[in-house]
Amino acid sequence: MKFKVSSTKLFAQLQALGKVVVAKNSLQILEGILFDLDGQVLTLTASDSETTIQTKLAVEDAEGAGKVVFTARFLIDTLKEFPEQILTFDINDQNFGLNIISDNGNYNFVGTNGQEYPQMPGISEDAHSFTIPSKVLLGAISKTLFCAADDELRPVMNGVYFDLKEDNLTMVATDAHRLVRLIYKGIGSDQPASFILPKKPANLLKSILGKDEEQVKVTFTDKNTRFEFADTVIICRQIEGRFPNYNAVIPQNNFNKVTVDRQTILNAARRVAVFANQGTGLIKLAISENSITISAQDIDFSTSAEEQISCSYSGESMAIGFKAPFLIEILSSINSNDINIELNDPSKAGLIMPFENEENEELVVLIMPMLLND
Repeated sequence: MKFKVSSTKLFAQLQALGKVVVAKNSLQILEGILFDLDGQVLTLTASDSETTIQTKLAVEDAEGAGKVVFTARFLIDTLKEFPEQILTFDINDQNFGLNIISDNGNYNFVGTNGQEYPQMPGISEDAHSFTIPSKVLLGAISKTLFCAADDELRPVMNGVYFDLKEDNLTMVATDAHRLVRLIYKGIGSDQPASFILPKKPANLLKSILGKDEEQVKVTFTDKNTRFEFADTVIICRQIEGRFPNYNAVIPQNNFNKVTVDRQTILNAARRVAVFANQGTGLIKLAISENSITISAQDIDFSTSAEEQISCSYSGESMAIGFKAPFLIEILSSINSNDINIELNDPSKAGLIMPFENEENEELVVLIMPMLLND
């Protein structure tokens, strides 16, 4: 079989598919990308046995049809060096040898029979489904994924939890030190349903979803989840197990409330964090009327820093400690110019949320405190 294709368009597709491929896979054929030519459409598939991505690409002057697998890394490393031009792919149907013909040369290597490539997992007819705009799903994943854990003992926390109710979709992630809950109103289902999306396909979606109104169809059973948008399909195996009761850990009736410019407190935290103990990463927030004093010290190296910023505060004067990298990551994930911080006492979790939520959204992030020595 034979076809012509834009070098940059093909490379863009292969880059996305390459994020799924795992080197030294137990099933060697999964180290490659499946090329399936049918008419003037080339379908590309990559899988690691748990996550599968499939995209379609229009080609020109196609001759013949068939399936062949080429090593992903070899293809990507070759194509990334080409400027925009039309490449000719000439594939031998007998030995699966490939000859790539460019403006200035020829490149030859051998593939594998594509008929041996595992089929894409199916989704049963009784599956749940909903649609969500691409930019909304992209934003929701960006605001939650950073809190997902890497915990071998509690795998249910190693992803983003999708909790679908009648009139809203709630997405949650937690690593036991932080928890983020994002409620998106206007998306729902007649029957409540839920699933846990692993970090790998979540990161894959984050890298390829567009910031537009294009609809993404999400279909899921108790085993697999399927995302369909444009010419792309992603199917992944879910994380099995019961996600923690996230609402139960979010403290209510927090009487100490701070409103502060997000960028101001973020920049101050970044500067002060440089002086924090490298082992603990502890920074202290001493909050009083109209001001927050952010401080850190490393006794071992005789370093310290302190910075005062303005705020609006309603409550009793208090000091609370947080792990600097966690606080900085939370502040960086929120888009609002101003944020609200709600606290109870220095031993209980604090809540951080945007002063004004985006349309149809309700975001809250929980962060556990650290014990202060003084």
